[in-house]
Amino acid sequence: MTDRLPHTLRSDALDNRERILDAARKLFAAEGLDVPMREIARRAAVGPATLYRRFPTKQTLVTAVFADQLHACRAIVDEGCADPDPWRGFCQVIEKVCELHARDRGFTEAFMSTFPGATDVDAGRAYTVSAVAELAQRAKEAGRLRPDFVLDDLILVLMANKGIHTASTAAQVMASRRFAGFVIQAFESCPRHAPLPPAARLAFTTPDGT
Repeated sequence: MTDRLPHTLRSDALDNRERILDAARKLFAAEGLDVPMREIARRAAVGPATLYRRFPTKQTLVTAVFADQLHACRAIVDEGCADPDPWRGFCQVIEKVCELHARDRGFTEAFMSTFPGATDVDAGRAYTVSAVAELAQRAKEAGRLRPDFVLDDLILVLMANKGIHTASTAAQVMASRRFAGFVIQAFESCPRHAPLPPAARLAFTTPDGT
């Protein structure tokens, strides 16, 4: 009978795992993926041995931390592809993916990096790229997306969006939304110059100090 009992983590082990994931999630979001594993252990109030017992490599930790974001990214793409208007769906994908990445620096790095063995991240990225490529082709055929658009342009957008740094997450999201508005106008075959989202207050001063 004992052999048939499910193998479950003890409550203290579960607590340790959740503390590690919570600490890693916050550190990755604020600082990116270069945060040392020892710093994650320190922030989670566990020993390095406990961290490595639960997550033997940073790749396994990254995959666990960003599982929810990967699902959210896939849902965004699926929603855009399901829109009967491919241009509208394409615009929604750009807006929502940029916002998702603006909220979490670490997710952008994880999405754009290759981690040996991190199959969930690789599969999520491959699915997103393939689905967006199909959506872009439909938007081109509808005459709304400029014909010279290539998927590398979207990667360029994510790289640029990752460079937005503000004093708060709210301001970062606001800046990302405005950036996405500029991008969409640049991608449209015949730009209509729709009103842009509000501008964010950025940490920048003019020569006169204003």
